[in-house]
Amino acid sequence: MCGIVGIVSTNQVNQIIYDSLLLLQHRGQDSTGIATMDGSVFHLHKAKGQVKEAYRTRDMRRLVGSIGIGHVRYATQGAAHREQEAQPFYVNAPFGIILIHNGNLTNTRKLEKELFKIDRRHTNSSSDTEMLLNILATELQTVATTSELAPQEIFKAVSSLHQRVEGSYASIALIAGHGLLAFRDPYGIRPLILGKKITESNKIEWIAASESLVLENNGFEIIRDLEPGEAVYITKEGEFFSQQCSSKIALFPCSFEYVYLARPDSVMNRISVYEARLRMGDYLAETIKKSITSGDIDVVMPIPDSSRPSAMQVARQLGIEYREGFFKNRYVGRTFIMPGQAQRKRSVRQKLNAMTTEFKGKNILIVDDSIVRGTTSKEIVQMARLAGANKVTFTSAAPPVRYPHVYGINMPTRKELIAHNRTSEQIAHELQVDNLIYQDINDLAKAILQNSSIKELDMSCFTGRYVTGTITDEYLDWVESCLTS
Repeated sequence: MCGIVGIVSTNQVNQIIYDSLLLLQHRGQDSTGIATMDGSVFHLHKAKGQVKEAYRTRDMRRLVGSIGIGHVRYATQGAAHREQEAQPFYVNAPFGIILIHNGNLTNTRKLEKELFKIDRRHTNSSSDTEMLLNILATELQTVATTSELAPQEIFKAVSSLHQRVEGSYASIALIAGHGLLAFRDPYGIRPLILGKKITESNKIEWIAASESLVLENNGFEIIRDLEPGEAVYITKEGEFFSQQCSSKIALFPCSFEYVYLARPDSVMNRISVYEARLRMGDYLAETIKKSITSGDIDVVMPIPDSSRPSAMQVARQLGIEYREGFFKNRYVGRTFIMPGQAQRKRSVRQKLNAMTTEFKGKNILIVDDSIVRGTTSKEIVQMARLAGANKVTFTSAAPPVRYPHVYGINMPTRKELIAHNRTSEQIAHELQVDNLIYQDINDLAKAILQNSSIKELDMSCFTGRYVTGTITDEYLDWVESCLTS
């Protein structure tokens, strides 16, 4: 998972991109990068680590220009520890292009062969973003007739890219001397939101970002989400063009954005993340009522922070006291996106502390947003018991995660997932809980899509149904072999 932002302004953009990446830090903590364009010259800085660690004053001063892009990343393709995997990526021909990408390409084996044997292009990393950049460059080189690149030529190149690339991708690119290009895959799996601002001199500034909170916090008006398959091109002078670049589109937003990844104060695909999480709690409460009696529970507790809205609604619907028993160290990153099991396990104890007075002698109902590998959940249950809990009921606002997520979230192997090929009873035994209750899959869909015109979601990690229709057992086996070799 990654967070991306692109801005076309009338002023220097280095500070606003930096501020935007701070707002998107929850989407990736492995590495970050900013690129700006001054005339036809790119300025680039990228580094490992979080945003506050990566940029010094001297780095920011070098990032001059009124157009720019920024990126925060955690690894799904490419090694997390290698700085060369950090985005943005740059290619010098044609024109000079620099690109960032949120998502995951699923036909990289085919693309790697095509790039080398047909396109005659070399990639210097294992990143699928570098592949995406080189495919875009190849298609632009094919359609461009002069050095004055026309919007229709750009859109034709994106159309050809859609035909070659499979998987999920929300991307923003800078084309040297020309402007900013943003596009979204034909299934709209990963989010990309467009906004604008009218300056005091009556000029228009533009922004595209992964989450709406970036637009709102920087004073931009939210215009709309990019449509699946759509491309938007904004010249360096601020002239705006858009076109649908795919003949076959269908909107399948990623359900896990609403469950866990997005900040609650964001709106994606015209759906409030916060309100969706409240409804998850309402539906989960109805499932809990069917499983246990409210008299068996003394207090309801969330695992901060993303499960808090659901936990509040569970407590309200059950008529049970809501309490905060786990306290969070905000200087430790999100444990789900830590790269290794050992690091995740260690960071749980560093991140959360259980207050004994809230647990001692009580029957606790814990609400978490999801249970993925089970490492975090098991540590939390042990913490509750050590703090004196009498009984522990563990609930998940999401259904069991049984299948790898191949569209840009770090759930790559089946054997890592605690729910894969296990019953709820077996999972409860593994977590050492007295009761385990999951959200119903249909209730999750209703919670997210209520009052929305969207009909379906990407729920592949829960159902095993991959919306692009190109994921096979052979592909999953190959991904797992790459990760274990």
